[in-house]
Amino acid sequence: MAKLEIHQFECLSDNYGVLIHDSASGATASIDAPEQTPIETALAETGWQLSHILVTHHHFDHTGANLALKQKYGATIVGNAADAERIPGIDVHVDDGGTYDFAGHVAQIMDTSGHTVGHITYYFADDNVAFAGDTLFTLGCGRVFEGTMDQMWNSLLKLKALPPETVVYSGHEYTQGNAKFALSVDPQNQDLLARASEVDDLRSRGQATVPTTIARELATNPFLRPDNAGIRGHLGMQSASDAEVFAEIRRRKDSF
Repeated sequence: MAKLEIHQFECLSDNYGVLIHDSASGATASIDAPEQTPIETALAETGWQLSHILVTHHHFDHTGANLALKQKYGATIVGNAADAERIPGIDVHVDDGGTYDFAGHVAQIMDTSGHTVGHITYYFADDNVAFAGDTLFTLGCGRVFEGTMDQMWNSLLKLKALPPETVVYSGHEYTQGNAKFALSVDPQNQDLLARASEVDDLRSRGQATVPTTIARELATNPFLRPDNAGIRGHLGMQSASDAEVFAEIRRRKDSF
């Protein structure tokens, strides 16, 4: 089977929209639905026909165009059964630990709560790609709004365990700000210093910093590195648990 075709584009002020397409069947899914017009523009540019919307979480900047797109294209909306009441237009309910078959491409459904309760990630193992919504960002992670710090850390542990070569798409272009914060807690990380410079160059040319890979995040993203001796020493938390170090890093980011 041919790999999924993936097309990323900008939505709203700093969101990314993503279309995934199966060339054999013609099926096309939008990962979340932040904004109708950019999604329709992307469909026109690719020549694809929208058939599905795969929802990561209920926030309006990820579901705001659900109903309009469903009405216009007849798209099937897929989301977490545990959060169905907050997902506009949901048709198909999926569960943590289950799967969803998108035109023969099987997504593993991972509960990655923390940013919201009921947030899920779609991991297509055969296509080597994960759609992580607002759980894992390039050089960052989502703010913990509804869940707990422990929930978010457990969610990140699930993503850390994915194969290093996994390509990760997230919902926002936050990387430049994330890099500045990351350097404040991991200032001696040479991989991070190089990456921050690369990010500045990309953004100066209007280029996206998303997607990323698990391998790159393991080397540079402080939210995945609370076990790192350098970070622990910088924070004065040498004897704390990984979960405690993660929570301190997230609190510092909240007020950075």
